[in-house]
Amino acid sequence: MNWQPSASLQSLHQRAQLFARIRMFFEKRQILEVETPLLGHTTVTDHQIHSISVPLNGRERYLQTSPEYAMKRLLAAYRSSIYQICKAFRREELGRFHQPEFTMLEWYRVDFDHHALMDEVDLFFQTILHTLPAERFSYANIFMGVLGIDPHHADVDALALCAARQRTGGALSFQGTLDRDGWLNLLFSHYIEPDLGKKQPVFIYDFPASQAALARIRPGNPPLASRFEVYYRGMELGNGFHELGGAEEQRLRFEHDLAVRSSNHMHAVPIDECLLGALAHGLPDCAGIALGLDRLMMIATESETIEDVLAFPVQ
Repeated sequence: MNWQPSASLQSLHQRAQLFARIRMFFEKRQILEVETPLLGHTTVTDHQIHSISVPLNGRERYLQTSPEYAMKRLLAAYRSSIYQICKAFRREELGRFHQPEFTMLEWYRVDFDHHALMDEVDLFFQTILHTLPAERFSYANIFMGVLGIDPHHADVDALALCAARQRTGGALSFQGTLDRDGWLNLLFSHYIEPDLGKKQPVFIYDFPASQAALARIRPGNPPLASRFEVYYRGMELGNGFHELGGAEEQRLRFEHDLAVRSSNHMHAVPIDECLLGALAHGLPDCAGIALGLDRLMMIATESETIEDVLAFPVQ
């Protein structure tokens, strides 16, 4: 068995320096660093995120997939902008960009919407990675520009036909097994995402309302989710929201997630009543983002795989 670290000593020095620059970025903006538990009594209900559970004192506990729920409880209590650097855990396949244990940077800005937060994230990348200013495209515009299809109005058959027409192939095997969002996600991940951000970071915003997660929905025709994703060099680095503040709406979304999990014969998880209590108390108007720091480190060190920037990756 090979006991030695995967990352070089130089990489570990670069990682420490990166984290120091990140903390300086937030200190200059007087954003408070916080710490919340990694082990919780519940987890996310999203059927696309797979949690890792552990038994403790005869009860099931969960390693957190992000610090979001606990940080929102702090926001509701103290109404101050905050950030956190922490470990997060997800049951994912090992890969070039994936590890089940990874390091996340999450921050929330009071009195920001998602557009204001995009401005700050853009400045963050320019400061930390010395990037060019980012480009921005709406979800609809990037689909129209790359694939020539309107993602907000195309039906399942049109999306499946669009996938079949792509030269890279592989999409046809999914026909008949995906819903509308499934086809949208497949088209985006296979035919749009790999080419994003080759020269500078790219923000994609105004996602379909069906993909809102914990973001607000802006009314209109069609209604749109007030969220964004940021990409650089073909990698998704972060996911940001103008945060939903309504407890009742959030409960309905949790219940919908659980219904989807049940229909897919997936393990049920308890709803986080503490989060809902915080939202009922009153979440300040805010926007937040979660960034993958290991992927950020890959870019900073020009590494080929995530294992190159981790001392001891999961094998």
